[in-house]
Amino acid sequence: MQTLPIVRIGRCMISVVERWLGPLVDLAARVYLADVFFQAGRTKLDNWEITVALFNDEYKVPLLPPELAAILGTAGELVFPVLLALGLGGRLGALGLSFVNIMAVVSYYHVLSQPTFAAALTQHLLWGIILALLVVHGPGTLSADALIKRHLSDNEADFH
Repeated sequence: MQTLPIVRIGRCMISVVERWLGPLVDLAARVYLADVFFQAGRTKLDNWEITVALFNDEYKVPLLPPELAAILGTAGELVFPVLLALGLGGRLGALGLSFVNIMAVVSYYHVLSQPTFAAALTQHLLWGIILALLVVHGPGTLSADALIKRHLSDNEADFH
């Protein structure tokens, strides 16, 4: 049975999207999220006294002393975005930022749950979904991880 021309065209279009647009979308998602979290970390670092005060008075981080929570949260917002943007340990970067995102929602839920902050809570949910996709699917072909994998595969082929 012969494939209909419309089916062949559809398959070709899907192939183009997967091959060329998919990697660009992966990169855009990584860079977008990296920027969001990195800028939050820089803001905390630039106003450290205010950051510590917020962790003492406003954020309700469970199980950690406020000063330690401020240090760990800020470090996570500065380190994991770099990994994610480069796609170097991309899944680790996405997983780390997922934890930072979850902790932000948990520690500030008493504010985010208010109707006037619905958009902010929705934003955290959107970030969480994108991060989950990156954890599951990896950083994509335009990443340091993919480059390293290709390099290792090439070297492995030399030994066989």
